[in-house]
Amino acid sequence: MGDAEIKASSWRLVEVGRIVLIHGGDAAGKLATIVEIIDHKRALIDGPATDTKIAVPRQSIALAQLILTPLVLDKLPRGARTGVVKAQWEKAGIEAKWQESAWAKKRSQKEKRRALTDFERFKVMRLKKTRGFQVKTSLAKVKAAAK
Repeated sequence: MGDAEIKASSWRLVEVGRIVLIHGGDAAGKLATIVEIIDHKRALIDGPATDTKIAVPRQSIALAQLILTPLVLDKLPRGARTGVVKAQWEKAGIEAKWQESAWAKKRSQKEKRRALTDFERFKVMRLKKTRGFQVKTSLAKVKAAAK
């Protein structure tokens, strides 16, 4: 018989303690954590953020409305109450970790770009053209010096 090679999956798992980003419904764009898995399509989430603008109330939500993030609250008990979730959330520094991630930075940049006026978009276009021209000229100088 041949050797069987067992490799761990690189998929993000739906698990208790997984931090999720909500992309549907009233709480779109907010972070929460999975507290309990109800069935194969629904989960109970709780978003105990310190800021009331980004807090998500404890609710049942379809997994189709969630995006799983790489962040996890380790050893969160199943069905944990909001106080326990909030304590672990703050202990793990989830807000800070999320703000440092490239994903959050890209989302905030998209929001800023979406809010630009016509003239501001024009200025961004001119700055991009100028940057591209400077890159091309410096590259040409380097190539000329290499010959």
